[in-house]
Amino acid sequence: MYRDNTKVIQIGNRKIGGGNPILIQSMTNVPTEDVEACVAQILRLEEAGCEIVRCTVPTMEAAKAIAEIKKQIHIPLVADIHFDYKMAIAAMENGADKIRINPGNIGSRENVAAVVEVAKSKNIPIRVGVNSGSLEKDLVEKYGGVTAEGIVESALDKVRMIEELGYDNLVISIKSSDVMMCVKAHELLADKTPYPLHVGITESGTVTSGNIKSSIGLGIILNQGIGDTIRVSLTGDPVEEIKSAKLILRTLGLRQGGIEVVSCPTCGRTKIDLIGLANQVETLVAGFDLDIKVAVMGCVVNGPGEAKEADIGIAGGIKEGLLIKKGQIIKKIPEDQLLEVLKDELLHWND
Repeated sequence: MYRDNTKVIQIGNRKIGGGNPILIQSMTNVPTEDVEACVAQILRLEEAGCEIVRCTVPTMEAAKAIAEIKKQIHIPLVADIHFDYKMAIAAMENGADKIRINPGNIGSRENVAAVVEVAKSKNIPIRVGVNSGSLEKDLVEKYGGVTAEGIVESALDKVRMIEELGYDNLVISIKSSDVMMCVKAHELLADKTPYPLHVGITESGTVTSGNIKSSIGLGIILNQGIGDTIRVSLTGDPVEEIKSAKLILRTLGLRQGGIEVVSCPTCGRTKIDLIGLANQVETLVAGFDLDIKVAVMGCVVNGPGEAKEADIGIAGGIKEGLLIKKGQIIKKIPEDQLLEVLKDELLHWND
């Protein structure tokens, strides 16, 4: 498997590559200069399960803010740099655990060399990022448009430049909003480099469309053993990115732990607000560190049978519901107490 053989890269107190667990990333969407707001958002992301966080560094004030932000968070911080190589140097000097650059848009080779020199002195990894939207004109012309082949060639050119400067503490990221182009690019790149890959579908869209595109793209890529860290890019609260990433990894069998919620799609037999109840259960279970499956069913007729593969479940009927364990009815419950009873069961699960 490709993932087992990639170079191990240390990012703060975490490692990716070499068969290490696939880590979940997100990015703040508040000004990095606003330390209080940035820290508050990162702490929410940590609570949701984020393992690496990225902040944009467009100004010297943002670069200096990294030092204060780092004091108040508990996960590695990546500085996202565009255009100004001085921001990359300042971010590293202020404690960034990793920097993300596109060597093609920070100016001359001398600028790249200056960044690499500081990274080398501090042993800070560089994520080389190339997006389909910023593909060089000569590669667009060479391949007759924006293609997976062009994206890969662009990324490898940037990697080669940094290698020639004597540095190989690298992570590669190649992204496209075209799902199948992104998949093909990762398949092509995996055979051509030993470096760990940061995988994601860029500009994937809102929570609904972005989740669908990311699930398909990441699912195909990860299922081939490609990818060492992921971000689900969504237009919305970044906490939603973490929820989605965790579910994608669990669905693929690449991560254990956490409660999985299954619920029926509703039908004419549904006599309770199943949609509202299922959403309440998803919110509830997020606070439990249990590796179990919870079923939420809207019908006491088929509920026990449909929930038999779950460790515990609730099913609602007219004014009453059922508590179910391993497909067996344990007791009847008033409808308005279903959530409360489930919470109590989870609180005492390991008793």
